[in-house]
Amino acid sequence: MTSADSSTSAGPRLLGPAEVRSLAASLGLRPTKQRGQNFVIDPNTVRRIVRAADLSPAGETVLEVGPGLGSLTLALLAEGHRVTAVEIDPLLAGALPATIAEYAPGQADKLTVVEADAMNVGPDQLGSPDACVANLPYNVAVPVLLHLLEVAPTLRHGLVMVQSEVADRLAAPPGSRTYGIPSAKAAWYADIRRAGPIGRNVFWPAPNVDSGLVAFSRREPPSTTVDREEVFAVIDAAFSQRRKTLRSALARWMPDRDRLDAVLGAAGIDPTLRGEMLGIREFTAIAGAKH
Repeated sequence: MTSADSSTSAGPRLLGPAEVRSLAASLGLRPTKQRGQNFVIDPNTVRRIVRAADLSPAGETVLEVGPGLGSLTLALLAEGHRVTAVEIDPLLAGALPATIAEYAPGQADKLTVVEADAMNVGPDQLGSPDACVANLPYNVAVPVLLHLLEVAPTLRHGLVMVQSEVADRLAAPPGSRTYGIPSAKAAWYADIRRAGPIGRNVFWPAPNVDSGLVAFSRREPPSTTVDREEVFAVIDAAFSQRRKTLRSALARWMPDRDRLDAVLGAAGIDPTLRGEMLGIREFTAIAGAKH
């Protein structure tokens, strides 16, 4: 029996260290820091990620960003999910279908590869994914996640792997040391929580930072008559001078001090507070009180 016949009968095979290095060698690939390429080489880790994503047993359409050589992609397909994989590297995007055909021939028709920059990908390219499960490129994890939540309104939930410090910032509540712009903006779209650590030795090459899982569940943004961009402008201004009071930090957003005082008063916000004490509802109230 050939390896292909064996894989068909046994179901999808996952990638271990030898398979990852063999695939990379066959492509002449050297992982680059510029694109945050650290490939998962441990099958147990990708199984754990898929379990923690809490996907429906009936199957979901999963958006994966940065599939790389296909480690996580195979684990998702193995559980019966459809995968839309967004890959910026043309070499990797071109090779992924062949890898899936070899390691999971019965699931090859459930994969869609989109060769694109996840920072610029649009709704027409993504379709209507139900969930996002991804090992996000660490250097652009926050803007990519915020962009996906904006352009893919069908995303109901997800689990992403990011640098551990970024996971802390995304999940931080108001008033905590790590709370900031990522936390506040992500809260516009979803409830976010830490979902566990990931060790360095499950990657090739091993990164010099720790990793963590972040889970999100979409919810409606706060009720308001202003658009998201206006709320985010308040957040940006409030954290531009983190140690200053709102009355000082928001002066760049609204230079007229008397009007700023009136806006904060109308929003019911103490002007002596710092931005790090406010949640998304308070930032939304400030933006709304401007009009």
